[in-house]
Amino acid sequence: MKHALAILAAAALAACSTAPRGPDYRVPAEAVVMKPAAAKPFLEQQRAAQAAGAAGAADGSDPAQAGGATSARPAPFDDAPLPQHWWRLFQDSTLDALVEQALARNTDLRQAAANLERVQALEAEAQGGEKPVVSVNGGPSYGHPSGLSMLRKDFVPPDTYRYSATAGLSYQLDLFGQIRRAIESSQASTEAAAAALDLVKVNVAAGTARAYAEACATGQRLESARHSVDLQREAVSVTERLQRAGRVGDIDAARARSQLQQLNAALPPLLAQRQSALYRLAVLTGELPADFPRKLAECHVAPRVAGTIPVGDGAALLRRRPDIRQAERELHAATARIGVAVADRYPRITLGLSAGSAGTLAGFGKSDTLSWSLGPLISWTLPNNGVADARIAQAEASTRQAAARFDGVVLNALRETETALNQYARELDRRSALQAARDEAATVADQARRLYQGGKVGYLDALDAERGLAASDAALAASEAALIDEQVQLFLALGGGWEAEQPPTAQ
Repeated sequence: MKHALAILAAAALAACSTAPRGPDYRVPAEAVVMKPAAAKPFLEQQRAAQAAGAAGAADGSDPAQAGGATSARPAPFDDAPLPQHWWRLFQDSTLDALVEQALARNTDLRQAAANLERVQALEAEAQGGEKPVVSVNGGPSYGHPSGLSMLRKDFVPPDTYRYSATAGLSYQLDLFGQIRRAIESSQASTEAAAAALDLVKVNVAAGTARAYAEACATGQRLESARHSVDLQREAVSVTERLQRAGRVGDIDAARARSQLQQLNAALPPLLAQRQSALYRLAVLTGELPADFPRKLAECHVAPRVAGTIPVGDGAALLRRRPDIRQAERELHAATARIGVAVADRYPRITLGLSAGSAGTLAGFGKSDTLSWSLGPLISWTLPNNGVADARIAQAEASTRQAAARFDGVVLNALRETETALNQYARELDRRSALQAARDEAATVADQARRLYQGGKVGYLDALDAERGLAASDAALAASEAALIDEQVQLFLALGGGWEAEQPPTAQ
């Protein structure tokens, strides 16, 4: 017994004093996420971009900026923190209900949740390597062993009932940290899967808001297009009355009817676009495409965030974006797998304790039927064939790949956010210009209509004015729809919409 205790004490001491092999994980100092410029406020960068655009317009290098005035528009967002439930900024109860339904029933979310459960089970499996393994086997039998096995020649033992039973307890001494590195890798993989689930939540919330906004914005465009049709139908009626009175010819009436049909032709694509958005919305919320909310088929007022939009800064974005957290955790998992591969170069030592009893049933429990043993089992595949080194090289290459992907995800996140901020600001400028153009077109069309009815101008002049108004109405309605879509795209780039507050990635 003293020898057994000595073996156990030596093994425990060795296990406690040996550090895991392979590099300890930390975010690389050269990673993009660690650069101070990545955490700068977005407003400062937007002002710098606007100043550069204004300078380009002033020296003639950028003709698109020649107007100059729109570049000086203040950014329509501030550096206040982005709320978790950003869709509530639209102050639309229907949108809130749709997003909540999507987060509860979306099939992509169910897949991501199931994948997280699978990865958690893999982590539990890896953690099982730290625990002792207990084995029990045995069973009765009837017959006899051979005489030679009993060292008696020409002897046939009598048939009798026999039994055998053994119990074992084994524990792998993690002297070189292979189990610890495997657990570290599995824990990081679980955190990456949790971040992937959050990423799906972000996309589902944004997709739902986008489909809802598109359905309502398209309804708004349909209303504008139908208004243009109604105005042209009145123009056709006026022209036909003038034709019957002999004041205009057949060609004017034909032109009016042709313009009416062109305006009517714009309605079917809008109807199809709205229906597609409704089908997409139904699927996002876990419903059959045909089971979209019927009341939304008549929606013609699109949601829109009034005032400035809170966007935070680069540091908050790097902490919040789930794809960044996922890539960083995958880098951690890959780094830990280097330690697993390095530990393969060293022996594995398993400490085992076994006890058993075997004999005839008549001798059950007697001292001569009992046996036990305690000792280490050493297994070592000598790393002389290059296999272990090849596995280490594979793990190191995978880690470099994960580090490059981590940098790429961070850069892409910053690019998406800067692009979304810029596009939203520019679309606001475009909408302002289109609104002014539409007001002028409405004035021209009204005056041309009056002059035509009074016989002061020909129908071509009136027709051109009506066409200009219809085109201005359509462009303005399309810009309104684009503005709403740009808002949702901005929130998607900012990465909000998941619940759990996460620690900073780079700390």
